[in-house]
Amino acid sequence: MSTSVPFYRKYGRSYDRGYRYQSGSGYSVGTSAGTRTRGLDRSSQSRPDPLPKRANPSYLAVDRENQIIGYVVPVFRTSQEFAAGYSDESRLRNTATYMERRDMFTSGLEMERSEQISRKETMRESAQRISLNKTLYEHEEHFKRMNEDSLMHVPEFIIKPRSHTVWEKQCVRLHCTISGWPDPRVVWYKNNVAIDHLANAGKYKIESKYSVHSLEINKCDFEDTAQYRVSAMNVKGEVSAYASVVVKRFKGEVDEFLPAPRRTGVKDGPVSEYGITFQTNIVDNFGVSFGREGETMSLGCTVIIYPALHHYQPEVQWYRDGVLLSPSKWNHMHWSGDRATLTLTHLNKEDEGLYTLRVTTKSGYKSYSAYVFVRDAEAEVEGAPGAPLDVCCLDANKDYIIVSWKQPAVDGGSSILGYFVDRCEVGTTHWIQCNDTPIKFARFPVTGLVEGRSYIFRVRAVNQSGMSRPSRVSEPVAAMDPADRARMRGNTAPWTGQIIVTEEEPAEGIVPGRPQELQVTEATKNYLVLSWKPPGEKGLEGVMYYVEKCVSGTDSWQRVNTEIPVKSPRFALFDLAEGNSYCFRVRCCNAAGVGEPSDPTEATTVGDKLDTPSAPSKVVPTRNTDTSVVVSWEASRDAKELVGYYIEASIVGSNIWEPCNNKPVNVTRFICHGLTTGEKYVFRVRAVNAAGLSPFSPESEPVEVKAAIASPAPPYGISVLECVRDSMVLGWKQPTFIGGADISGYFVDYREVVDGVEGKWQEANIRAVSERAYRVTDLKENKKYQFQVRAANIAGVGIPSLPSDTFLCEEWTIAVPGPPHDLQLREVRGDSMVLLWKSPVYQGRDPVNGFYVDMKEAEAPEEAWRGLNTKATENTFFKVKNLKEQESYVFRVRAQNQAGVGKSSDISEPVQAVTKPGTKEILVDVDDDGVISLNFECANMTPDSKFVWSKNYEDMDDSSRLTMETKGNKSKVTFNSPGEEDIGIYSCLVTHTDGASSSYTISPEEMKRLLEISHDHKFPTIPLKSDLAVEMLEKGRVRFWLQAEKISANAKVDYVFNDNVMAQGEKYKMNFDKNTGVVELIMESLMPEDEGTFTFQMQDGKATNQSSLVLIGDVFKDLQKESEFQRKEWFRKQGPHFIEYLGYEVTPECCVVLKCKVGNIKKETTAIWYKDGREIKADQNLGFTEGVLKLEIAQISKKDAGVYETVLKDERGQDTSKLNLTDQCFKDLMSEVFNYIANSSTPLKITSTDQGIRLYTFVSYYNDLLPVTWHYKDSAIAFSDRLKSGVVGDQLWLQISEPTEKDMGKYAIEFNINDGKGGLRRTVELSGQAYEDALAEFKRLKAAAIAEKNRARVAGGLPDVVTIQEGKALNLTCNISGEPLPQVTWLKNDKELTSNEHCILRLESGKFASFTITGVSTADTGKYSILVKNKYGTESAEFTVSVFIPEEVAARKK
Repeated sequence: MSTSVPFYRKYGRSYDRGYRYQSGSGYSVGTSAGTRTRGLDRSSQSRPDPLPKRANPSYLAVDRENQIIGYVVPVFRTSQEFAAGYSDESRLRNTATYMERRDMFTSGLEMERSEQISRKETMRESAQRISLNKTLYEHEEHFKRMNEDSLMHVPEFIIKPRSHTVWEKQCVRLHCTISGWPDPRVVWYKNNVAIDHLANAGKYKIESKYSVHSLEINKCDFEDTAQYRVSAMNVKGEVSAYASVVVKRFKGEVDEFLPAPRRTGVKDGPVSEYGITFQTNIVDNFGVSFGREGETMSLGCTVIIYPALHHYQPEVQWYRDGVLLSPSKWNHMHWSGDRATLTLTHLNKEDEGLYTLRVTTKSGYKSYSAYVFVRDAEAEVEGAPGAPLDVCCLDANKDYIIVSWKQPAVDGGSSILGYFVDRCEVGTTHWIQCNDTPIKFARFPVTGLVEGRSYIFRVRAVNQSGMSRPSRVSEPVAAMDPADRARMRGNTAPWTGQIIVTEEEPAEGIVPGRPQELQVTEATKNYLVLSWKPPGEKGLEGVMYYVEKCVSGTDSWQRVNTEIPVKSPRFALFDLAEGNSYCFRVRCCNAAGVGEPSDPTEATTVGDKLDTPSAPSKVVPTRNTDTSVVVSWEASRDAKELVGYYIEASIVGSNIWEPCNNKPVNVTRFICHGLTTGEKYVFRVRAVNAAGLSPFSPESEPVEVKAAIASPAPPYGISVLECVRDSMVLGWKQPTFIGGADISGYFVDYREVVDGVEGKWQEANIRAVSERAYRVTDLKENKKYQFQVRAANIAGVGIPSLPSDTFLCEEWTIAVPGPPHDLQLREVRGDSMVLLWKSPVYQGRDPVNGFYVDMKEAEAPEEAWRGLNTKATENTFFKVKNLKEQESYVFRVRAQNQAGVGKSSDISEPVQAVTKPGTKEILVDVDDDGVISLNFECANMTPDSKFVWSKNYEDMDDSSRLTMETKGNKSKVTFNSPGEEDIGIYSCLVTHTDGASSSYTISPEEMKRLLEISHDHKFPTIPLKSDLAVEMLEKGRVRFWLQAEKISANAKVDYVFNDNVMAQGEKYKMNFDKNTGVVELIMESLMPEDEGTFTFQMQDGKATNQSSLVLIGDVFKDLQKESEFQRKEWFRKQGPHFIEYLGYEVTPECCVVLKCKVGNIKKETTAIWYKDGREIKADQNLGFTEGVLKLEIAQISKKDAGVYETVLKDERGQDTSKLNLTDQCFKDLMSEVFNYIANSSTPLKITSTDQGIRLYTFVSYYNDLLPVTWHYKDSAIAFSDRLKSGVVGDQLWLQISEPTEKDMGKYAIEFNINDGKGGLRRTVELSGQAYEDALAEFKRLKAAAIAEKNRARVAGGLPDVVTIQEGKALNLTCNISGEPLPQVTWLKNDKELTSNEHCILRLESGKFASFTITGVSTADTGKYSILVKNKYGTESAEFTVSVFIPEEVAARKK
């Protein structure tokens, strides 16, 4: 197929003008996705062919009821030549013609004219289209108002948005036409994020007119490259359509047909914008990283751009395996202004690969790459395989989708039986398994999908142990026709004004013809896939397909899809018998009927057509770094559809294989990282395609993991250390990279420079020099020279250094010394490091007698140099302390002699003060034989590393004093005869590491300490936890014991008394517990002859020790008495006895309890209490659980003083306990009682009575012996008739009768609980408002008392009820009182009575009131009362009089 000519070259014009022309008015024809696009050149004809004549053409679409439901876009028809189509030959010929015309002026005028005509036609057609849209809109609105319900339908895209590819800084417009009722709500999305055109007013413009909706993006930039979606929604549903916008820029490699971007005369080199050239550096890089599925990983680099411009934004891009990454839910990218970060939110094996950060400025770009490895997550079932990866959809149609994946590298220890494919509809979380049995082929057609719906897929592997974890889900894919998907996505790029040609109306009533080009596109033992092309006729209505099959060799055709015809020209067949041969054919069908079958396919045998690849071969591993190996191999032969290779590694002899990559690599060379330094590995490789994994390749030869050896990098920093008339001494710095092997020497070249013209290089030395300083001889005085140095190792001689500065060969005559050289930094820690240097080659007039060290921060200015030592040091080393962690420093050294201080050395390389992980220090050790040694361990050694020991940072020549030994990653220096000659600083450096070194200072004090420890180890003693001691055991036995810290089973002990060895016997019981180290000697009792010295002598191998105890004089006598006492106590405790003797305690209720604790009692044990020899209480039948005897004295008084005694006894014996509660003991007891009473007292309060003011406090219990003193103004109160104190129950009070102002002041009550020496005091202030309130209350109470005393009263004498016989006389008398004399009133039934002959009322002597009825009658029955009243009050008394008539009198009256 010939290559289509780009749109911008079809008109033979400059790019800018041609593109404007094409984008403004060009037309082209586009076919469905996957078909080549052809361009129609309009310069050969001024206008398209006119449409055929039609009578009143209508563009309105109507239904069967002639109701307007839409409009139809008419077909654009061109000339007959175009209808037939251009051939490739014709197109190329015409293109060549246009290329010739391009240079002709007349042709240009012709094209201008054609362009103007075309623009007019386009404007006319646009105006007609707008008018048509308006008319259609008015008709639709009218019909909606007439009948809304009948037209409600889901939104539908009449015209979908199309994809565009534009150049940067151009505008693009996406538009679509949508129908639907009610009017749908339209929202535009960018990468599934709604576009807010109000928030980005200058960027986006959204319009909606007459059902035409558009999104305009102004001045596109690279960030506008995205997938755009337009969504329309109403109450009936929602639909969406997609379009892609690709924004291109002139940068890097461009399409060969694109013109080169304009250059503004800038030569090769960085492109400068605004006169600035940016320098980009990527530092603080991420290294090779390892993760596990499901984890989160962040990769980041610090980016330094110089000069630093405010708000300058470089272009930061991340790539994986060369593919640009875009932000997604899996990848989060962040730029903080100086650091670029990529976060992988949920690692999967798809994320494994080579990650590259690319930072682009207008002056170029910088990039950094490192590999990321992703291991399988822990299997949910032990032995299950790893998850498949790279699940994607190869072919999506209306009826099925082919899902493919890659096999995992880990099979779990047993072969993978197959795979299960799961699907999930987008928007749901319900996963459905698509296949019932596992399939081994890594592709599978999923059927049973709903057309128009989107799905995601995942795959799981299964072996004998179980199911793997599911893979990462695929990207969503819609079950729809590829042509529809192509129109939705718009795959053509760049955009050429392409339109899709459709017919105006489908043809009705026509049976479709035969399908074309039927073929089997894929065949496995599980399924077959057929594909064909639709029939050649255009405009057929609703074409679908039936698939038929027959067994090869027969003519019996059987329809496969009998129920539902196929909608797309592809079909997957299942359930075919493996090994059988089949032929297939396809029929078209529509509403008009079923068409003729297609030509049948060739006979196809069911089975896997794709074989697994053959095993790779010739696996060759090569050393790379300390943790990686480069593995290369020969590709599998005749491998089809190869996916890639998996590499596995195994430590030699382990037979355990681990995958080096979990994502197939499609190259034959791979770097395996994460290996163990120093181990030997073998490797094997296998290939993978959709059919499965190949056998493993043969194992490679073993390779040891260590850095590959290369020639060293060039030295640098060449300087002159001394110069005489015909020679110069040069110094230089060691190369930054030594090539993995020790530098064996250096070669120096020189050349003469005459008037700026360099001569030829000449060798200064034929043999390599080991030092980094060399004297170049045979030079000419007063001539200028340049020098270069090359380093050499076993791999060869490296490239030479850059030429040095030009130096003049003239003799130095200065008096001060030259510069020191060869500065080195060792023992770098977070707060210190050691600086080494070499003395100047040129000493000056006098010998060098000292050095000064200067330091500054690496980024600090020159003014920041500061000296570290005020007094010159004679050493050629200096330990720098008190550094700031993570800060980088540089140093320089100056030498001095008697003439002064010379020139400073070259500045050292910047060194960061940080303690590297795994850093060890030198440890001093003294072994059991007393041998002193220094030990150093290095965890980061390489196979070529060596330990280099030095004393005072100089090589140790005297090997007689030290013995060095190295085993593995440990080195030891042993002192043969330690002494003063060995005092100094010992350091150890490990070569071929990142500066692993340490030192240990042995000062005179440290040497003395080590020698003491060495002596102790040579002549050891048994350490004791405790020296010999004595303790008393029960029954008066005496125990002598000591304990050793550590002792062996072979140890022995001698027991010595007064220089005589004691032996085991009745008197001496000896015991030696070697597990605990306890040695003991037990004696039943002490006799006078046992006075003396006891010694335990111990021996354990060559270690000895002894401990003695002297028991003489009073010490021995006291111990003997104690032994006798304990012996008696033991016998006492054999019967009932007192564990705690008789004592007392006072309860909070102020009760005194006498108690004692007893033991070894039984039922027959009795307890008898005595006071002063008289029995007061007996406890019989004591329970074993009681254990405590008590005697309670509720209210103690003086009569309770005495001697109390308790006797316990039974048939085993008796025990007695006494308590003397007399004299001082009784006083102490009472003081404790008084203390409880005093502490229970309430705060002193004030109250009033009718007699005066009373101060009072309450106690919980009052004892008559309690001494209390009242105080007024800190003086004891002298009581009188007006001031009285007393006790009422538990209340203690002070009464102040008839108080006056003189009685105001501070009052207190003091409890004398300490034998009259003071105690608790309660105080109250009777003054101010408190006094006023109390005084007023007193006066009120006093007046009330007087009133109560003098008010009128009826004292008594009147009964409640009086029953009297008629005719009798009634006389009642009562006493009355009151001052003044009360007024007396008698009442009957609440009516006042007056004195008369019948009722006589009298008051005699003002005290006696009488009530007399001379002859009572029934009329006198009633309720009577007497009322007495004076000015202080009133009182009454009531009684009832009941008169009865005797029966005989009543009968007589009757």
